[in-house]
Amino acid sequence: MVVRRSVLGLVAAGLFAGPALAQDWTMIRVAIEGNYPPFSEKDGRNGWKGFDIDIAKALCERMKASCTFVQRDWDQIQEALLRNEVDAIIASMSITVPRKQRMDFTNRYYHTAARFVGPEGSDLEISPAGLAGKRIGVQHNTVHATYARHNYGAGSEVVTFPTTPAGVAALQSGAIDVFLGDSMALQTGFLAKPAGKGFAFIGPPITEARYFGEGIGIAVRKSDQDLRWKLNRALDEIRANGIYSELSQRYFGFDIYGG
Repeated sequence: MVVRRSVLGLVAAGLFAGPALAQDWTMIRVAIEGNYPPFSEKDGRNGWKGFDIDIAKALCERMKASCTFVQRDWDQIQEALLRNEVDAIIASMSITVPRKQRMDFTNRYYHTAARFVGPEGSDLEISPAGLAGKRIGVQHNTVHATYARHNYGAGSEVVTFPTTPAGVAALQSGAIDVFLGDSMALQTGFLAKPAGKGFAFIGPPITEARYFGEGIGIAVRKSDQDLRWKLNRALDEIRANGIYSELSQRYFGFDIYGG
């Protein structure tokens, strides 16, 4: 009987100890890409700047959390989360069905379209026939790469790059004919700068949900639903108090939350 009571006591303790073991999330490790202007890039002072960076800082302030930025290359950023090297990914990651099978996401914090960019005045038609035989650049392991392979891979050469700036540099040098990427990153990080002279968007915005998902969200481990809830509440708060709008206007000149 003594043994029986001890076992029952342990079971009861386990049942009631769950909430007490939940993390308080006063310290959060935030994964960023760090080579994706204007969303995240080095600030020249051994730190980071960009829209994703400032969004993360605003969320951490609302959550009263001390947040540390951890740079990871795009190819490794999901694994960093799943290996418990970081707690959240704030790196302009699209919320897609395949990714939701591995991780959970907050509500979106912005929405954007994909666009092709190429030489200004180009007569290229953005279609499988129009780009047949052409070299299409994309960032590796992105929704843009998946879209390009599925829709243009049969007749075009899809060339991958480790970062968007590397792909843009290849476009400038003539190593590729067009580059497909996030329209806001290409506009503010390339076309609006002197380096973008002579280049322009080609074709319409692309927003197919099966490729580009439900918008851009913050990824967390499936086990960390308490963190997901806190981040969602903080997102609601910075949208309500005007901080989100101020950041959006500062970086893009308009509200990028999307309809």
